[in-house]
Amino acid sequence: QVQLVESGGGSVQAGGSLRLSCVASEYTYNRYSMAWFRQAPGVEREGVAVIYSGGRSTVYAGSVKGRFTVSQENAKNTLYLQMNNLKPEDTAMYYCAASQALWPGLSEEHYAYWGHGTQVTVSS
Repeated sequence: QVQLVESGGGSVQAGGSLRLSCVASEYTYNRYSMAWFRQAPGVEREGVAVIYSGGRSTVYAGSVKGRFTVSQENAKNTLYLQMNNLKPEDTAMYYCAASQALWPGLSEEHYAYWGHGTQVTVSS
């Protein structure tokens, strides 16, 4: 099974940027749809962005659309999340996830493989 390791989290002021990375243990491009989820304390985990297998398309949560960009570097089996114009409400643990479903969307029940997360903290 694929293993996922996130990195790139940290603390930043509102308006700043961060780029998260997720390295997979195997080739994912045509095999998995890859997504980012986040969970703040006391809040249910929510889907942030997904890039469908084969790069067919991307989907973003409304709260991040226009500020976050999901991409892949296939040669490195790496998924990225570029986060710009960060807001305090973006503070959360961010998780990378992989799904073998055709159209998993941003519903976590479709994702069988998860990383351990990387913390993002945005101060006002």
